[in-house]
Amino acid sequence: MDLSLRRLRTLREVAHHGGVNAAAAAMHYSPSAISQQMAALEEEVGSPVLARSGRGVALTHVGRVLLEHAQILLDAEQRACSAVEQARDSAAVELTVGVFCTVAAGLVPRVVKDLAERHPQLQVKTRETDPDEATLQLRHGHLDLAFLIDYPDAAEPWRSGIVITPVGFDALHLAAPSGWFSEQVIDLADLARQDWIMSGIENYYGRALHSACRRAGFDPHIAHQVTEQPTALAMVAAGLGITMMSDLGRSFLPAAGVSTHRLRDPVRRQILVGYDEPARARPAVSIFLDSVLRSASAVGLSRTDSHEPPTKRDPPSQPS
Repeated sequence: MDLSLRRLRTLREVAHHGGVNAAAAAMHYSPSAISQQMAALEEEVGSPVLARSGRGVALTHVGRVLLEHAQILLDAEQRACSAVEQARDSAAVELTVGVFCTVAAGLVPRVVKDLAERHPQLQVKTRETDPDEATLQLRHGHLDLAFLIDYPDAAEPWRSGIVITPVGFDALHLAAPSGWFSEQVIDLADLARQDWIMSGIENYYGRALHSACRRAGFDPHIAHQVTEQPTALAMVAAGLGITMMSDLGRSFLPAAGVSTHRLRDPVRRQILVGYDEPARARPAVSIFLDSVLRSASAVGLSRTDSHEPPTKRDPPSQPS
């Protein structure tokens, strides 16, 4: 039996997304190309690996066994690539890095400039990625590294096998329509009756803000549920309510209409970079992390915090 790593990788995506069409969209292939890869894999194995399940597909028993061992082979492939890169002692590679909105605007430009000056042979591509999905994207090899967030108010475990490098703490501040508050420092509890512009609890950011508000004794009234900080700040400037804005998000402040206020009991989040365990030995990864730490210091992110975030623990192992 001669198994193709490319086809095993495709099988993993089909299993994860529950269908050929969704896997094709994630991998930027046509559905027919994915189907051809699966047909070729079944011919290699000598048995069906997928079966129809409603509108999607599910793994057969043979498919589940194959996927379990495929992950071992794909991990070994990544370790082999890292070992070759280390043996070459070369940073002349391209890294794909997952970023989220405020990091993309407030930190990444400085990182890219720093690398261009110090290590021009290292090319960085960024891909906007929801931090909730980033560790899975790392696990599946779609990203080399990803920026992540840890909210002490809503600590969540990282997926097993992800190496975490702390970058710095990013404080959140109240952003309100100009003139709504005269005080420079605000008690979060005093905002219980305000209309909020913020995420729902379906994402990590929303869960963290809800937890902070509950710690202050109230559930926020969400008048406008939005995900991205630029959108929220634009709505604040229009007088539609209040929101939270991070230090890194200051670049999104409208030219007028928004005032910012510190919170008496600070709400902070920790910016981190995660990568899969086999990438630890890659010279390019070390160079990128050094640049991130330099850049974070330059933009004022502190490496320490008086509110020590809880230690994360790996969850029970789950199939990818």
